[in-house]
Amino acid sequence: MAEVYIPLEEAAQFEGIRYNTMVQRMKRTPEEYPVIKEPGQDGGKDRILLPLSALSPQARRAYWRSQKEATQPTRGAVPWYVDADLNQYLERHRAEYLQAVDLVRQIDKFVRYTDRERTIYASAFAAQLRISQRTLYRYTANVQEARQWAQRLEDERGESYQYFEALALCRKPKDQNTFPVLDEEQRALIENIWFDEGFANNLGTVEMLYIELQRQAKTREWESIPSISTVRRYVRYLLDTGGGESAYYLASNGAREWKNQRMIKGKRDVQSLAVMEFVQGDEHTFDCWVQYTNPTNGKIRAVRPVLVAWLDTRSRCILGDVICVHANAQTIKESMVKMLYSHPGGVPKHLHIDNGKDYTAESNLGQSRKQRGMEIDSETKGFYRSIGIEEWSRSLPYQPWGKAQIERFFGTVCRMFTRWVASYTGTLTGSRTVGKRRKDVDGMLERGELLTMQEFYGLWSKWLTEVYHQRPHKGLKEDGETHIKPLELFDKAENRYIKAPPPREFAAMLLMKAETARVSNQGIRRWGKLYTHYELSKYVGQKVAIKWDVDNVTKLYVYTRSGEKICVAESAELLLIASRVSQEELERHNRDQKRQYKEVREQLQRLRTPFEERQGGSGPHEAVGKLDLTIKADRSDKVVSLPTDRQYREEKQEQREKESSNEYFEAAAKKAFDRLKEIG
Repeated sequence: MAEVYIPLEEAAQFEGIRYNTMVQRMKRTPEEYPVIKEPGQDGGKDRILLPLSALSPQARRAYWRSQKEATQPTRGAVPWYVDADLNQYLERHRAEYLQAVDLVRQIDKFVRYTDRERTIYASAFAAQLRISQRTLYRYTANVQEARQWAQRLEDERGESYQYFEALALCRKPKDQNTFPVLDEEQRALIENIWFDEGFANNLGTVEMLYIELQRQAKTREWESIPSISTVRRYVRYLLDTGGGESAYYLASNGAREWKNQRMIKGKRDVQSLAVMEFVQGDEHTFDCWVQYTNPTNGKIRAVRPVLVAWLDTRSRCILGDVICVHANAQTIKESMVKMLYSHPGGVPKHLHIDNGKDYTAESNLGQSRKQRGMEIDSETKGFYRSIGIEEWSRSLPYQPWGKAQIERFFGTVCRMFTRWVASYTGTLTGSRTVGKRRKDVDGMLERGELLTMQEFYGLWSKWLTEVYHQRPHKGLKEDGETHIKPLELFDKAENRYIKAPPPREFAAMLLMKAETARVSNQGIRRWGKLYTHYELSKYVGQKVAIKWDVDNVTKLYVYTRSGEKICVAESAELLLIASRVSQEELERHNRDQKRQYKEVREQLQRLRTPFEERQGGSGPHEAVGKLDLTIKADRSDKVVSLPTDRQYREEKQEQREKESSNEYFEAAAKKAFDRLKEIG
């Protein structure tokens, strides 16, 4: 960097000493002050200049501080391009910027001329650029000023700002969305009304907002009110900037829908999973109708079949598919058993189930579905654990992204399979009303045009095995899998979870329904029928455990409460009729999510804050943002919640029993001691 020289009098000021003192210091050690002289003006004395490096560190810092203050212009003198966003400017004015870049090259040639040459060639140079000489000199001054600003910021920040030269020749963009006719109070009121929960939930319009704005203008005695066009543009500006649309969606649709449609979601690292390590389960109602014959009374009717299936998250293979009329806990068990002993299939390590009551039945989980912990009941392990599944988890209510892969599979079923069925009637989802198709289902049933349940399942199985499992899967492609077909990846993946299934007889026993029953002196009565056996006579008046095959209710398998088998009770009444009688789901947020939900709620709260509260005071008028725009009942909040924690209750019970036991032993000990005293 070139050496900087300053006058002797200025050097004395920066050192904080008098001029004569500085001169005497230089005379004592002249070798430390290599001065230079320059001729004085109008033939006066020569000026003495000192190098900045010869001064003390404090003096050098004072010099640079004075230079920065001297060259720092006021805020109003800062050119517009210093604070401009280059990328945003290029998006809107790319052509003007490119023309300015070419013009800078031409101006640079003119700047290289000497003052005399500029005077000579200015007219010709301006004519070549098709501008006046005055404009040429103005352009030159603008470019030179831009270079000074670029150099100054480069020294401060260490970054290049050469693009200032081109922007200096561009027209300053017109300020947008300033809304000068709206003062702060009017803006706050518009925001309060538009983002009010009741107003947004009822899909209030700008016209409704303007009517309320006019009413408030009279109450607040405003001198003027903005036009409805200005209000409409301001509302659009709010929705287009700063997350306003997301906040409005939350206000109008509620937290559940906002989380589903607007909250950020994370992508799982599916490729790190092994085959059969993580399996998702859910049920899906087909968007078509089939013919169903009731096995009990033979009545024929049209139904929408329900698919119960499991999906291997790594390979996307469908496992244990079962089609029924109404899915229940027993159907889930049958689907699980099919997954264990079919191909593709096996015993999964982790089961991620739907939160529906069929999947979370106590007989399946081994605990009440109201308990969200992983605690296993002391009396039963539950069906999932009994067949060898190590872990299970439940999808949170109203959060389908927790089992995104199987939900997307159901969408594939709608697009690629169900629409080929003649009785397709479209989805029942309320938000997709236009997707519904009108079909004469009753007429198709009478004419025999509906597929039977068996025919529909055959068609489904063929599509699943020949189309879906053999077709390249988009999700597997995106995951970078070598094998991109579901069945191919299931069979050829190196990372695989393997566990032998239980014996088929054990699985058949688990499929039986189980309850408790009291033994009367006649036997066990169920479904209006009496089941008897001689061994039951030993358990009259006691409760026993019973199991039965849902496809054959002629027999009851009776066990003690500890699990010992008593007998197989039979119903003679049912045997007289027939030998066989039938019977009929964690988290993501991840912090990112909770954080996103919190930020949107805070922004929504800010947008609802009235003008008076924003100013930190209470104005003379009631704010509309605090008005309750809907009629509600007045409820008392004086309610307390009783503890329901099981451990808490057990500890209390144990404490009471312990206190009672201590009192008993103390009384007995005192009585024995008194008797010993009498004997002695």
